[in-house]
Amino acid sequence: MGLFEIAISMGCPAGIGPEIIVKSLDYFKRKKPEVLKKFIIIGDRKIILNTAKSLGIQLPEEVKIDSLSELSVVPGRPTLESYKAMAAYFQKAIEMAKNREVNAIVTAPISKEGLSKVGVNYSGHTDWLAKEFNVDKYVMTFYGKKMIVSLVTIHIPLKDVPKSINCERIFDTAKLSYEFLKRLKIKDPKMAICGLNPHAGEEGLLGTEESVIKEAIKICEKEGIPLYGPYPSDSLFYWAYKGRFHLVIALFHDQGLIPFKLIHFEDGVNITLGLPIVRTSPCHGTAYDIAGKGIANPQSFISALNLAIKLLSN
Repeated sequence: MGLFEIAISMGCPAGIGPEIIVKSLDYFKRKKPEVLKKFIIIGDRKIILNTAKSLGIQLPEEVKIDSLSELSVVPGRPTLESYKAMAAYFQKAIEMAKNREVNAIVTAPISKEGLSKVGVNYSGHTDWLAKEFNVDKYVMTFYGKKMIVSLVTIHIPLKDVPKSINCERIFDTAKLSYEFLKRLKIKDPKMAICGLNPHAGEEGLLGTEESVIKEAIKICEKEGIPLYGPYPSDSLFYWAYKGRFHLVIALFHDQGLIPFKLIHFEDGVNITLGLPIVRTSPCHGTAYDIAGKGIANPQSFISALNLAIKLLSN
């Protein structure tokens, strides 16, 4: 293990990544200065310094910047050069993690379209990390103080969801989610899973996919994993919000992300479970429409850093 614990990849230089990083560092300088020495930013020193200057923020001296580029970008207007740099920052963070120079990566937002334009054939950070670490069982999970949501399927068309749901995938999602709750030191954790159809299928009247979910729940029960359901998603998220369940397993992207972001849009964290390292990120994207305006909310990125710190300490 090297001098650092957490690599912060800067994301797209033309997005709000540089701004939320600078604002987050200022927060930690005021609230938790002792953790600053754990961070290393992988990105562009020139952009970080210019961003700090425009915001009137003095960067903490403790934070090191590993500068891989020296770009002149217009906020909100990405270029092929900025896309290439964006990919290079993340690849360097991965290499540092593989070499055990860091134990966690916290990622600022990248452009999926940008990755495609520069020939990087991943849909985002999550599948890129899974491939790099040779992991075939991983889960995209969203963490907030009021709600935690794990996804069985991620970025696939809605029409492909039913055929992509099977016992093994549900079990793997539940197992990794349960391990996450235990790592958070949650006592007597309880999880619930959504049905796919309205009213969770109404005993087959509105669909039969719930039979697979029920079979997976039985397997979880035998393995000591506290998974309950399937419940209609329109009511389950309410009860989870009220504290009856610590984590909800959703079957597809929007089923889980709409209620989660309704509550935690500003402070939620995206975490990839199943990796040999900790990886967190904010819940928002590059936000090109507000880049460079100084109005980006850093709270989700602050939460991502705080969760990484918490998981490393546990």
